[in-house]
Amino acid sequence: MTNQLFYGDNLEILRRYIRDETIDLCYIDPPFNSKRNYNQIYLNQGKEDQAQAQAFIDTWTWDDLANQGLREIQENYQGRFTTQSIDLISGLTKVLGKGSLLAYLISMTLRIAEIHRVLKPTGSFYLHCDPTGSHYLKIVLDAIFCSQGGDYISEITWERTSAHSDSKSLANTTDIIFLYSKNISVFNQQFNVYSNEYIAKYYKHQDEKGKFLDRDLTAGGLSGGGYDYEWKGIKRLWRCPIETMQKYEEENRLYYTRNRTPRLKQYLHEMKGVPLTNLWNDIPPINSQARERLGYPTQKPEALLERIIRISSNEGDVVLDAYCGCGTTVAVAQRLNRQWIGIDITYQSISLILRRLEETFGTEIVDNVILNGIPRDMESARALALKKDDRTRKEFEKWAVLTYSNNRAVINQKKGADKGIDGIAYFTGDNDQPEKIVLQVKSGKVESGDIQKLRGAMTREGAVLGIFITLNKPTKNMIQETKEAGIYQSRFMSQPVDAIRIVTIQEMIEEQKRLDIRLSLEVLKSAERKSMSTQLPINLE
Repeated sequence: MTNQLFYGDNLEILRRYIRDETIDLCYIDPPFNSKRNYNQIYLNQGKEDQAQAQAFIDTWTWDDLANQGLREIQENYQGRFTTQSIDLISGLTKVLGKGSLLAYLISMTLRIAEIHRVLKPTGSFYLHCDPTGSHYLKIVLDAIFCSQGGDYISEITWERTSAHSDSKSLANTTDIIFLYSKNISVFNQQFNVYSNEYIAKYYKHQDEKGKFLDRDLTAGGLSGGGYDYEWKGIKRLWRCPIETMQKYEEENRLYYTRNRTPRLKQYLHEMKGVPLTNLWNDIPPINSQARERLGYPTQKPEALLERIIRISSNEGDVVLDAYCGCGTTVAVAQRLNRQWIGIDITYQSISLILRRLEETFGTEIVDNVILNGIPRDMESARALALKKDDRTRKEFEKWAVLTYSNNRAVINQKKGADKGIDGIAYFTGDNDQPEKIVLQVKSGKVESGDIQKLRGAMTREGAVLGIFITLNKPTKNMIQETKEAGIYQSRFMSQPVDAIRIVTIQEMIEEQKRLDIRLSLEVLKSAERKSMSTQLPINLE
């Protein structure tokens, strides 16, 4: 089993690890924050624009990454870019200026070019986006796909929410999903069930086999002509030969009108339904009561991804999601017996996906997922801790907290000062109530004062246990400080534990040291366990 989960920048991973023409289907739902007043972002004017650009998403600010991306496109890095995409981005630079929107479009152009490269000739690409940016993204897609023999297939409109009151504009209730093919793509037609109104209108007849409608068997007006014969006193041009008409009669498939004209019975249970169109208004979004809800802000419903995967792939095909977030694509691909590759730049997402797969399919699935980019030795752990990229500056702390807690701790999401807390976990105390464990991570120099600060954070948060995770070796004074904090034991524990414990990254990596207290509250909502599917290995050679 070689399903793969990559932790890191999807551009780097696509370039380094995903080979040409190995992917059957790619779906992405990249971040695009639909803030109010988009014209401020587009115009790149004034102080409000600066605030909007920051809120837009930290990744999409004009910085060194954006400059580097623009240079790669204009210089045609490794021959990846078409003339059309180079001209397009150069033109948009003049029109939009070097601001947040252009940074976003450059980022997407870099990645779409790589996705085109890794798709098989029969591959399909779905790009999920917001209507406010879809017009720009479509011309990027045209410049990359259509200029190389691919095709624009469809613009799908997903009605993701019901109408709501907005006194300043028309309520925006839809997302856009573009579908492109690299050449000749897989297409499995899907159907929606008939509505009750449709059934009442057209399926007016019923016999012992069920409801049916009657279809015309005469061939008058058909361009291809018909079959000229007499049937039970009625001479007409018929759509079928007399042998077929006789077969219908023997099978009781003929319905006779008042003037004794035969018509074909078409039973409701024989019909697949209404062919799917590009307006998808039958899949509700994830709401607060949804059973599959994980608390991830942009989580998409499994029904949406199931439809996409069924349309454009077959069992055993390889499905890629380069912005896999909470893992809906990979979870559905697993359930539908597809192979999959997921990529995300935050370890919180990787942790969420692993927990989701474990709860849905069992630990054996997680054990057989190939994890890439996650620290395996001290060198890679230090490299993660010392990253200067603003997008990943908190990733070391997240990785340490979630790894040590077996993906069950809650990450402290507060921006700015975290007040000495990087994560919180819960376990059942003596009064059958949840007790807190606070976790703190340090990648730099450590000293006894750090343990004192952790004790202060425990008091402030009402926590009975504290975990101090350090990249560097703790001092003797630090160890002494932990002993002075005392011990803790509840009736659910077989033996007492230190109220504060120090764990080194080296112990986590080399000794696989993990939190050994049975936690009572899970961070992730349990998903329904679905039957595990047998899958074929992914061949990326």
